[in-house]
Amino acid sequence: MEKFDTIIIGAGPAGLAAAHNLKGNGQKVAIVENNLWGGTCPNRGCDPKKVLLSGVEARDRVAQLQGKGFDDVPYVNWKELEAFKETFTDPVSAGSRNGIVKAGITAVDGQPKFVSANEIVVNGQDHYQTDKFIIATGQRPSYLNIPGKQHLLSSTDFLSLKKMPEDITIIGAGYIAFELATIANATGAKVHIIHHNDHPLKEFNESYALELVKQLEAKGVDFNFNIDTQAIEQQADGQYLIKADNFELTTDLIIGATGRIANADFLDLEKAGVEYTRHGVKVNSKLQSTNENIYAIGDVVATKQPKLTPVGGFEANYVTDLLTGKTDQDLELPLIPTVVYGSPKLAKVGAQEGAKVVDQEVTSWFTYSHTNDPKAKIRIVLNDKSEITGATLLSNNADSLINLLTMAIKRQMTHADVIKEIMAYPTAASDLEYLF
Repeated sequence: MEKFDTIIIGAGPAGLAAAHNLKGNGQKVAIVENNLWGGTCPNRGCDPKKVLLSGVEARDRVAQLQGKGFDDVPYVNWKELEAFKETFTDPVSAGSRNGIVKAGITAVDGQPKFVSANEIVVNGQDHYQTDKFIIATGQRPSYLNIPGKQHLLSSTDFLSLKKMPEDITIIGAGYIAFELATIANATGAKVHIIHHNDHPLKEFNESYALELVKQLEAKGVDFNFNIDTQAIEQQADGQYLIKADNFELTTDLIIGATGRIANADFLDLEKAGVEYTRHGVKVNSKLQSTNENIYAIGDVVATKQPKLTPVGGFEANYVTDLLTGKTDQDLELPLIPTVVYGSPKLAKVGAQEGAKVVDQEVTSWFTYSHTNDPKAKIRIVLNDKSEITGATLLSNNADSLINLLTMAIKRQMTHADVIKEIMAYPTAASDLEYLF
């Protein structure tokens, strides 16, 4: 039986970062993966989604300039765009594993389960021991427990479709639902979103979320709120019937986007004294589980912070600093900006309310009018010292501008501070001094 200084379970971005960090500090490290090396983000999450969204963004630009330099607005060719996406995703798993091996880290393929607090068995036969574990197993889609749930596909299935159906329905109204709806709509598919209440994107300011709904409705997306899906039936012609009280909808394909569940339930964690729920592994302020020698990082952690790849990477760096004696402080996360890659994009960071809130529609400003954007809104939140403490953006460039505002919040900038800076002009950054 081989023994290591640290064993990492899960080879996504967080797990890989931890493995390389520890190896670089002289540890003997093993990492175990039972599926795709590289994890969700580069294989079936944020990276392939962003490739597909590149087609949406190109189409949007043409559509906004129709009659102003362009005549026709083509739909996205799904087959070609999907093939382009695969040029990014196909090499990821093998490349990630090869990188681990080249670094001198032991790569283990298979399903791990805990035997005790310091031992795991992989595929029921190979045993490995260590004094420290890091769990970085991520999350997976959670499906509605209704009759016909076997007909629900996941976001992973969507990103790998070889043919986009003419009519597609997404159940749920969170980040994933809006992003997949945006992509499918750009291919010419008829898209329906079904949600159990009337507040989509609940993490965001309601007026901004509903404005995004309005913009997608203008593009043809069909929203159905306050619909509690009760059953799905497959029809003789291959279509599916979605049933709820006083509601029925026939569609070609159904995506379930009703949340995600932590990949913690297949590890036999109870044998190692580690407590967890469907939300993830319970941790303290040092990301230690209920067994102090077993840490958890990334999406598998049971915290309310956004489940984002950069957060997992930050936590990986923190835990490896703990394990190598570089820090003994509690984890302190920085501000975390989040983005819904819709059409337009919706982004937020920091406080949503404060001593002063400045809401502006900026559609007519040159930054947005020169590309004929249909709608742009910006909300800046200030404290009683007139320092920026939060922001919400709805625009085609929200994903880049939110990072600038995150830095402004971190620096506790006031208007007086902003006007001392010179930004490239004309850009969204050069608008900053006029936002509050």
